[in-house]
Amino acid sequence: MNATDIAAALARRAEQVCRRYLPNGRKQGRYWTCGNVYGAKGRSLFVRLAPPGAPGKWTDAATGEHGDLLDLIRLGIGTASLKPALDEARAFLAMPAAPAGGKAAAYDRIEAARRLWRACRAIDGTHAEDYLHTRAIHRCRFPALRFHPALDYRDRRGFRRLPALVAAVAGDDGAIDGIHRTWLDPAAPAKAQVAHPRKALGRVHGRAVRFGSPGHDTLLVGEGIETVLSLVTAVPAIPAAAALSAGSLGAFAPPPGLARLVVARDNDAEGQRAADRLRRRCRDLGVPAAVVVPERGDFNDDLVAFGAQALAARIAPLFHASARGPAR
Repeated sequence: MNATDIAAALARRAEQVCRRYLPNGRKQGRYWTCGNVYGAKGRSLFVRLAPPGAPGKWTDAATGEHGDLLDLIRLGIGTASLKPALDEARAFLAMPAAPAGGKAAAYDRIEAARRLWRACRAIDGTHAEDYLHTRAIHRCRFPALRFHPALDYRDRRGFRRLPALVAAVAGDDGAIDGIHRTWLDPAAPAKAQVAHPRKALGRVHGRAVRFGSPGHDTLLVGEGIETVLSLVTAVPAIPAAAALSAGSLGAFAPPPGLARLVVARDNDAEGQRAADRLRRRCRDLGVPAAVVVPERGDFNDDLVAFGAQALAARIAPLFHASARGPAR
């Protein structure tokens, strides 16, 4: 079957395609409605399910995008190439049809996060890298960081597309269970002027964004991406993990076989509670833990104020010291 044949076969099973690839949508008369091609909640995307008009044709009223179901699958799995979309469509068409009138599958936030991750590109030379450079972070070209030039953002003011820094969130096995998005101002290397410029998708609690090569006997873990990247900028050789929030830092599980953990918390009460909780877990596991606190609000503030050399002088010795009990 060529692309035309596959698109026609998908159109004959338009509702089943929508239930599979747009599971958070719903059937409304002759249409399937959803928020966007990634399956988010909303009503701006319309897929025609039955005549009059060609079944399988879709339009996103918010963006003006349109196409057939093969285009929808291509966008949904995050590829710019037709071949992976054809492979995905062929695999789908070999499956039994879903029962007519059956309920839509539950929205899979982990799979949605993975699809969006596949739609991103490397951070190298992008607006996201410029944003980090303005924060004095000059070591950021890691596989766990990517860039999306026009990522959907919705709030009470409506829908828009903005550039975004996207980070992969993984567990100890390395599998991507979620993503973290930081929307950026398209006109300047700064966070977007929106109500919530940072959002997570998928399973992120207790997991982290990983930087550096695994296998070192000491690991640094901190609250946020910029905090951890500031420390990695100062001491490039250290393996590190960003837990994304104080709550997630407190729930972080030290990887098996780790000899020592360095906990970089923020300088506030919430950060202290998270670090104390994590240090207790380390004590129960027999893993020595050192907690470090910035002089200012967080370690990115320290990097900007005092420079990488001053930060390195404080952090580097923790990775050369022999394993010992908790320290501050």
